[in-house]
Amino acid sequence: MAMSVASSHMTALAKTLHPPVLEFPSPHSSVPFPPSPKLGCRITKNTPLLSSAADSVKWRVAVSFFAGFPAKKKDADVLKEELLDAIKPLDRGAEATPEEQEVVDQIARELEAMNKIKEPLKSQLLNGKWELLYTTSQSLLQTQRPKFLRPNGKIFQAINADTLRAQNIETWPFFNQATANLVPLNARRVAVKFDFFKIAGLIPIKNPGSGRGQLEITYLDNELRISRGNQGNLFILKMVDPSYRVPL
Repeated sequence: MAMSVASSHMTALAKTLHPPVLEFPSPHSSVPFPPSPKLGCRITKNTPLLSSAADSVKWRVAVSFFAGFPAKKKDADVLKEELLDAIKPLDRGAEATPEEQEVVDQIARELEAMNKIKEPLKSQLLNGKWELLYTTSQSLLQTQRPKFLRPNGKIFQAINADTLRAQNIETWPFFNQATANLVPLNARRVAVKFDFFKIAGLIPIKNPGSGRGQLEITYLDNELRISRGNQGNLFILKMVDPSYRVPL
């Protein structure tokens, strides 16, 4: 009998030292996990499990709520600053890589989407002399030429919305000029017909209709103008003299 009692005590001690192993259901089974008492934890009425779950749900709802708000859009002044910073080191576009051209074009498109002047050809903001800051036009940049044969000085374009006249002005070293008539095609696109050229600032040449193209004004304010040509070229200009008028 003493052996039987000792055996019973040993069995009870073994159960105390080795709690039952948890059995997890198969991933394909619908049987839920065993209730938490089998984990050896004691759950009382004061255990804050439900409160923690509720807090977790509230936190997730809050995160989802704020994530639903779109990022704040940039205003036009911020975009103009970004655009000017992007084109500053590019020598009017002559030194731009394809990747840099893409960056400039993307910022320009964002700014164009915020254009408030829907009929720029009727706006007085268009009048005056504009300085070319950037373009993708090879006919202006002349990147196929040696650098000393390219336009190195400032390039201007003047527009009179009242008389529908335009003027391109190159400075050092060539001092070429060209004037053109503008024929409105809609409220923001014109056909450009050059009729007068001055070579080296000295030799005037009248040649009506010798140069033709189209120009669409896609962004306009009192400081900056963005235009796009019919061949896909981008032009970015800043206002330098609003009082200037193109000679008739």
